[in-house]
Amino acid sequence: MRLPRPLVDGLFLATAFCVTFEKVHWELAGTVNLADVLTLLFLGAFVADRSAGLGGRLPRLAATILLFLAAFLVVYLIGFFNLDTEQALAQFAKGLVKFLVHFAFLAAAIAYLAARSERFYWRALAWFCAGLVANAGYGVIQLVAARAGRDLDELLLAPVTGGASSINIYGAVEGVNVYRPNALTGDPNHLGIMLVLPLLILTPIYLRLERGSRLRLPLAVLLSFLLVVELATLSRSGLLGLAVGVLVLAVPYRRRLVSAATLLPLGAVGAVLAYLVSREANFFETVLRSRIETGDGSTSVHFSVYGFIPDVLSSHPLFGLGLNNFSVYYEFVTGKTNWGPHSFYVALLVETGLVGTLLFALFLRYVFRRLGDARRLGRSLAAAGDPVAARLRPLAWGLTAGLAGTLAANAFYLTMQFYYFYVFTALAVAVPLVFGRRLAPA
Repeated sequence: MRLPRPLVDGLFLATAFCVTFEKVHWELAGTVNLADVLTLLFLGAFVADRSAGLGGRLPRLAATILLFLAAFLVVYLIGFFNLDTEQALAQFAKGLVKFLVHFAFLAAAIAYLAARSERFYWRALAWFCAGLVANAGYGVIQLVAARAGRDLDELLLAPVTGGASSINIYGAVEGVNVYRPNALTGDPNHLGIMLVLPLLILTPIYLRLERGSRLRLPLAVLLSFLLVVELATLSRSGLLGLAVGVLVLAVPYRRRLVSAATLLPLGAVGAVLAYLVSREANFFETVLRSRIETGDGSTSVHFSVYGFIPDVLSSHPLFGLGLNNFSVYYEFVTGKTNWGPHSFYVALLVETGLVGTLLFALFLRYVFRRLGDARRLGRSLAAAGDPVAARLRPLAWGLTAGLAGTLAANAFYLTMQFYYFYVFTALAVAVPLVFGRRLAPA
């Protein structure tokens, strides 16, 4: 049955927009996020289109993603035989369902983007970034409300989801609470790491805008706003990812990064911060000192989880403990329940072993190669005099920097397991397919 094209487009764009709204979920035979619902609806619509013979042949890149899905599935199913408790089995089943939905969406999204126009690709990217901007905006309102003694989550989210959530309270300075906005993500560090993507993707596009472009001022304001929210999260992992991404962008844009187009927005951000700090200097000094310290309990936990890797690999070196089972192992060792590894790489090695880690490294290499194809395509289009190269090359570099920054930030967090990373990966991998048609006649 053929579904109306605007309906399928709307489901895809809605998924891209809402993919970071972790707090919007319901307890229905487990936790069901808004992103879960929208993803399944889009997948159903995509399959209906394919069943009706629409959309053409499956692109080779999407087929390659399905091969990766099959390879990961084999690794996870072999690791299944290392499970030995009902709790471990339940965690494995939950992780496997999430993985299958994520990767199915990734393959479908790549195929869908490949069949659509360049304009739709830009719309998809815009909706993805707009969702993160909306998340950041909610975080600012959440922070202002908390400082005024109001709980925005209780007012807006609790009546819809029936669950409990609130802004993160980092501590207190002289009896005054220190709030870290987590917005709709559930964790201020998640928000900080997620904001790395729009900051790094949009920055090179902004830097390459022509003089007098109507997008110049809105993008400058938007990037300044996102940077302020990034700093407000107090996320060291987010800042690490941002720094790594900026280093990547310094390769092609080192002169533009110190131009007026960059320094003026940074100066505005600095002025805002200076004004806020001047009003409560002691408060901000205490908070900043606590985040710079490396010997606190939070830092030791992040590093201590790496100590589990040799212990686990000594008993299950090839396929690990089993998908989504670090928390089960951690509870057995420390007595703490439902405790994550605080590192994507620790989870990867502990849960999938050396084989799973190697497979994921190959997957990342594949994504980086596709981004390399996108950068080469941009150069080819520039040589051919195609004006789209002025947008494509910055986009390709921004996506590359975003991936590098996310990889760095996940040394101490696990956001690469979330839906948003798969939407981002689909946008990255699809670039050569969408824009490569311009060179097809040649």
